[in-house]
Amino acid sequence: MSFGDYSREQLRQQYVDAWRRHCERVPLTPLESLIADVIALHPEYQPLLADAESAARFEAGGTPGAGGAAQRENPFLHMGLHIAVREQLAIDRPPGISALRQALARSADAHTVEHILVEALAQTLLEAQQQGRPPDEQRYLALIRRQLD
Repeated sequence: MSFGDYSREQLRQQYVDAWRRHCERVPLTPLESLIADVIALHPEYQPLLADAESAARFEAGGTPGAGGAAQRENPFLHMGLHIAVREQLAIDRPPGISALRQALARSADAHTVEHILVEALAQTLLEAQQQGRPPDEQRYLALIRRQLD
């Protein structure tokens, strides 16, 4: 099943199930482990994920602000961006992202570095959506490089 085959409810249920299984100390699949690791870094999302009905009903609110963030952030989008960044780093795609992460890690902890990458990815995806074009990998890398200055 590809990402496009999942409904919003099925994707959210994956987060709920992975977190529940993690809390129950049940063996996890590699994907569940990845999801649970991201959730563990975000205690502010854990109460939402402890209640499957609340997770299914959750709606982000507000309008994007100057920084592109909504007044009430979508935790599923945020965690999904973390997962996407981790997958990019695992295969160094776009080429050079792993080296940029290493350079950023010289002056910041791993979670802060990951948030820098998440924010750059979110901005790149938003710009692509607004302009009706595919995401620009070079723009994405340039946004990350700016953090090194």
